[in-house]
Amino acid sequence: MRILNLFPLLTIPVVVYNLMTLFGNDNLSFIERLNGVMWSLPMASGATWVVTPGDVLILIALVLLFVELIKATHTGTSAIINHGLSLILFIVCLIEFLLIKSFATSVFFAIMIMALLDTLAGVIVTITSARRDFSVTEE
Repeated sequence: MRILNLFPLLTIPVVVYNLMTLFGNDNLSFIERLNGVMWSLPMASGATWVVTPGDVLILIALVLLFVELIKATHTGTSAIINHGLSLILFIVCLIEFLLIKSFATSVFFAIMIMALLDTLAGVIVTITSARRDFSVTEE
């Protein structure tokens, strides 16, 4: 269980996205697959709700971001390591977004921003918790 505290869960959607790009023939086919219809559901309003693989990947990343924010409330060495690994994950995402053509999509941008928010929120929550644990009186 301790290894799960160290591991940034947002690595999962990043790895899935990397695997999706790896098995694509070219950039166009990957984007078509990312925006392809997985299923559609007619709504009571008469509209049709269309769900794409990119939508599912963002939804999974949002759920994992929520879990990461809950994990950020814990203090200790494992939390510090998790925040460091989250920062490394964000840097890797940023490099991929800027330098690799198939990563320049709105889906990956959203995942990259979630990695940034995970890093920032984790550090802020840890600092705030540590400040509460170590109270300094002002005179």
